[in-house]
Amino acid sequence: MQTIHVDNVSKSFGSLNVLEQVDITIRQGEFAAIVGPSGCGKSTVLRMIAGLEHPSDGKVTASEQSIVEPDPSRMLIFQEHALYPWRTVEFNVGFGLELAGISKKERKSRVDAILEKVGLGGFQKYYPHQLSGGMRQRASIARALVTNPEVLLLDEPFGALDAITKISMQNELLTLWEGTGKTVLLITHDIDEAIYLADTIYVMSPRPGRIVESISTDMPRPRNRNGAEFVALRERIMKHLDLSNH
Repeated sequence: MQTIHVDNVSKSFGSLNVLEQVDITIRQGEFAAIVGPSGCGKSTVLRMIAGLEHPSDGKVTASEQSIVEPDPSRMLIFQEHALYPWRTVEFNVGFGLELAGISKKERKSRVDAILEKVGLGGFQKYYPHQLSGGMRQRASIARALVTNPEVLLLDEPFGALDAITKISMQNELLTLWEGTGKTVLLITHDIDEAIYLADTIYVMSPRPGRIVESISTDMPRPRNRNGAEFVALRERIMKHLDLSNH
C-alpha cells in the first residue's frame, strides 16, 4: 500500500503560476479530499500524483519513490466517464485486464464480480448510451477498481450528476472504500461532498493554489449533513474560500 507525499510543490505553465509550495500527505487507506475554487490547481495536484504532470519545484512521491510516470497502482477517474461508446459495459470495464493479457475466463469473472459490487450486475451487455449518467460513472469506477489499484484518484467524479444521483453515488463510493481499504484522493469544489466523504480535507486558495488549512474530520459515518458539527465545518471552509454570508 502507498503513502502519497506532495512535498513543497510549485507548478508553473510558462508565466502562469498555478501552485505554490503545496504540502499534502495521504496515508495508506485514507480517504482525503482537496476542496477549492475552480482554477486553483487542485486537478493539477491530482495529475502529478497520477504521473501525468511534473512539479516545477518540490517532489511528489508514493511510498518514498518519486512519481515520474503513470502507474497501474494509481488509477485516475475523471468527471466524464470516458467509456468507449462502441464497447459494451463488460468490455469497457475489462479493457485494462485485456491490455494486461488476462485470460478471457478470468476477465469475465473479475468483471462480473466488480459490476455486482458497483450495482451494475446484469448490465454487462449494455452500451454506454443505454445507461443513465450515474450508471455510466459506476462503470467508470468499476473499470478503475477491476485492476485492483492501491490508490484511486477522483477528479470531480460526480460533478455532472443531478443532486439525488450524486448523493447516491457518494454513499456507494463510501461503501466501496470501506470494503476495499484503498487510498482515495477526491478533488472537488463541493464543500459538503468533501465533508461527507473525507477523513482529511485540504482547503486550497485561489490561484496560485496553496493549502490554507488541513482539516482532520473524525465525525462518525454516515455523517449528518444538517448536524451541528457538519454545519460548523462547512462554515469554517467557506470562510477560507470567502463564501460566508454570500
